[in-house]
Amino acid sequence: MAIDKISKIDLLINQLDLTEHIEQFKSFFSRKSSLYIEGDQELHYRYIKALDNIEFKAPPKVADFFTIKSHLKKRGILNFEQIFEIVKVVRYFRYFKSRELDGIIGEWMSKFIIEEKFNEVEKYFTHDGKFEENLDEALFGLCARVKEHKANISGSLKRLMSTSKLSSYLMDTQVHLLNDEECVLVRGGFNHVLKGAVIGRSTSGGFFVAPDSILKAKEQIRYINQEREAIFYTYAKEFSAKLAELQPFINFIDKEFTKFDNYQARVLFARSTNSQIIKSKKDTKIVLDSFIHPALHNAKPVHVDFSKNILMVTGVNAGGKTMLLKSILSAAFMAKYIIPMKLNENKSHVGSFKSILAIIDDPQNVKNDISTFAGRMQEFSRIFEHKSALVGVDEIELGTDSDEAAALFKVILDDLIKRGQKVVVTTHHKRLAALMADRDDVELMAAIYDEERRCPTYEFMHGIIGKSYAFETASRYGISNTIVNEAKSVYGDNSEKLSLLIERGSQLERELKQKHKKVDEKLEELKAKELDIKAQREKLFTELNEQKSALKNSYNVAINEAKIAARAGDTKAIHRAMDKANKKLPPEKKEQENRHVEFKVGDQVKYHSQKGTIVSMKGKKDATIEVEGMKAHVKTKNLKHTQIIKPKPQTNVHVHVEKRAGLKCDLHGMRADEATEVLDKFLSDALINGWDEVIVYHGIGTGKLSYAVKNFLIAHPRVKKFEDAPQHLGGFGAKIVSL
Repeated sequence: MAIDKISKIDLLINQLDLTEHIEQFKSFFSRKSSLYIEGDQELHYRYIKALDNIEFKAPPKVADFFTIKSHLKKRGILNFEQIFEIVKVVRYFRYFKSRELDGIIGEWMSKFIIEEKFNEVEKYFTHDGKFEENLDEALFGLCARVKEHKANISGSLKRLMSTSKLSSYLMDTQVHLLNDEECVLVRGGFNHVLKGAVIGRSTSGGFFVAPDSILKAKEQIRYINQEREAIFYTYAKEFSAKLAELQPFINFIDKEFTKFDNYQARVLFARSTNSQIIKSKKDTKIVLDSFIHPALHNAKPVHVDFSKNILMVTGVNAGGKTMLLKSILSAAFMAKYIIPMKLNENKSHVGSFKSILAIIDDPQNVKNDISTFAGRMQEFSRIFEHKSALVGVDEIELGTDSDEAAALFKVILDDLIKRGQKVVVTTHHKRLAALMADRDDVELMAAIYDEERRCPTYEFMHGIIGKSYAFETASRYGISNTIVNEAKSVYGDNSEKLSLLIERGSQLERELKQKHKKVDEKLEELKAKELDIKAQREKLFTELNEQKSALKNSYNVAINEAKIAARAGDTKAIHRAMDKANKKLPPEKKEQENRHVEFKVGDQVKYHSQKGTIVSMKGKKDATIEVEGMKAHVKTKNLKHTQIIKPKPQTNVHVHVEKRAGLKCDLHGMRADEATEVLDKFLSDALINGWDEVIVYHGIGTGKLSYAVKNFLIAHPRVKKFEDAPQHLGGFGAKIVSL
């Protein structure tokens, strides 16, 4: 039954053109796992989103623990490779624990308590899984003896190849290793001067020969390796006994690593593909904004509101109706399994469905002796077995008379609505669309055709029935105009008029929606201005209150000083006290005329301490200036016109700038395109301010951000060189850049 379930999922993935996307997603797993995460999906999603806020390295590839746990349960002996699989998981969780993270990830990691008994096993393995022979005196000695014998073999072979008798038969002067045997490469006839065993032939006709003179040393190595294997077996037996006592701990980390692997694969896959992680909501509403199907490249984003029970898509042939259907089902499938996808996360909403069914392909098959329509009826009969299903039907009328199909499928769709199913249908049958259009729970949608360019736009509009444009499509794909015109005459004037009326209605609907769109944009603009004015008003009100408070405090201080002077009675003392009070009053500030300063291309301006020229403008707020042959993107609010300023009397300004050894730019958590834009601005400011060395932090992660930063620095004209930072400054996760 599980196999049948898996095959249905694989079939659906194939029908929705998601195979490549899912295979790419699976490659991020450390061990083979199912797409669905067992348990509370809301809790899983919380962990995934929390993990997405953390920079971390990917876990190592790890084998399944099923065989390992089975051996331990039966008190069997594990080999070193199996033991190291456990060690890899423990070391990875220790890496996470050492970071002392906050939130639910930190709480989760605190549950991993590694017993001292396990440390006694782990210390014998290097980072790449090799046994630490240096920790055992006997193994260390045996290893030294093996090295000695191998050195003797190498020396013997070199001496042998330097003899005059053999030199004429040698094809090269290298010591070859073939089938774990040291040998020399010689020509035919070598047996007159060299005794040994032929262990292989070269492509050039030579012989790989292991000389008899080194057999004794090889035999000694074999004896030593047998001793080493005996010691290794003793250790494996000892380690297995200790691990058998830690079975509850091993079961725990195995289960938790599988869960963590599901989380990290989704996070790292989303970062790698610049996708969003969303999960299905507890309803049946589907709203997609800027969704891009993974199988499409340079595709137009999908915008669709499928809140009703039935979505009926009509319109032009080859206009993207089938891909829209696949996009809706794909989004529901990926949200169900929390698989990252490309869409606007904040404006999209995907409901939850127990089953997702696709009736897309033509079921006709010579082997099963079934017609297209009969196959379709079989597929429809299975839909009634499901509850809370999302069903996609492409070309619903396929294989039978259109008028009969319209009546039949109207009744079928009515019944599916009663059963609580949610169905998206593509069709060219205007009759079926017209029969369903009067229902409140049916949403109509049409593919739009560009009349001027005579081609589909691959865009869709809600609330209308679209024309198929069969004749126009035939002309576009090479059918002669004579045939197309004759077909139009056969089609009939009345039918053509009906199509024209449908299209005219669609055109009016489009025009109305475009007007609504413009009005909505204007309203949004007015709302934004209103919020801006409100914010400015609140800011001015706050500043006014602060100034009132400051003036009140200064007034109280001045009054108190005046009272002290009055009580003194002495005129001189009064004047001295009044002078002291005057000094405590806030200094008078000259009001500056608040006027708008405009800039244009060619203006000489000042940016911070540097002077330059405006070379281009983007609106009134953004400008590009050239300073000493270098261009920088700046805000006009930070610019000043270059002018001669007359020195004010008794005004002394002392500026002291302390130049630091370096300046840092932190790009952690950014996407590649966002990071390069921030880095470009950062380097421009650094050059303008005279920095000759800066540090850029990008982290390690998947390497995508590091790769983007490296390429950007290579291409930058003012970067002299860059290198990885020292370990105490970030190591491989940072770059020291010389400008």
